[in-house]
Amino acid sequence: MSQTLEEIASQPRLWRRALEVDASPLPRDGESLAVVGCGTSWFIAQAYTTAREREGKGPGDAFTATEFPWDRRYDRVICLSRSGTTTEVVDVLRRLAERGTPGLLVTAVGGGPASPFASAEVVLGFADEESVVQTRFATSALAYFRASLGHDIAAAAADAELALDAELPQRWVDADQIAFLGTGWTIGLANEAGLKLREASQSWTEAYPAMEYRHGPISIAQPGRLTWVFGPVPEGLGEEVASTGAELVSSQWDPMAHLVLAQRLAVARAAARGLDPDAPRNLTRSVILP
Repeated sequence: MSQTLEEIASQPRLWRRALEVDASPLPRDGESLAVVGCGTSWFIAQAYTTAREREGKGPGDAFTATEFPWDRRYDRVICLSRSGTTTEVVDVLRRLAERGTPGLLVTAVGGGPASPFASAEVVLGFADEESVVQTRFATSALAYFRASLGHDIAAAAADAELALDAELPQRWVDADQIAFLGTGWTIGLANEAGLKLREASQSWTEAYPAMEYRHGPISIAQPGRLTWVFGPVPEGLGEEVASTGAELVSSQWDPMAHLVLAQRLAVARAAARGLDPDAPRNLTRSVILP
């Protein structure tokens, strides 16, 4: 079993452990929030800020570190970084500290280069991983965030156990293209699923808000391709996808559990292509710039 697959399999247990982490450093209701991350962390930021805002907890935005809008003011900023070493994230926390804006660092490795500039640090060390391709740290961080919003993470973990045991049809492994779709906070999961398939298996994937799929992207749907939906399938979309010959993939599980299934598919497709998901092409665990 690959290291990546072992880490994928550990997620239900780690999500339950995330419920034990102190949530007091997270923003209070009503505070404006920006969450900053790179790669996978950016997509988790999208999911959290959208979920929080739609729960009525306060306005929020998600940014890549290099695109943070310094002309805006937020009550709180969270920087999400598995390693705590990503150069762009360190730079954001440094600038936040210089202007007096609280910057919370959520990381798997405490005491790193970003830590001195954070006003507080939440270390999810139990979710750290050896793999380059992020899986369990990202979802454990999202479990931590979602738990603070009152989401049922215990139920999500139970669904993830089902996702770990579910069959992966060979036609999914062989599909020549996959479009991932989401609505609301699950748009971030769709983006993350697409990235996982690209990183681990060099697959052709795209990701969109579900209702935007009709506005052009559905033109690439055809037999031998998948349209994968996180969360409820919008009315009429299933019929439209069926008319193209593509296969619609959805589930009644918690959307994070459905992401676990996509992670497993990424590893299976890598194996089918003779690729090593533990050593993805052109990637390193952290991006550290000179």
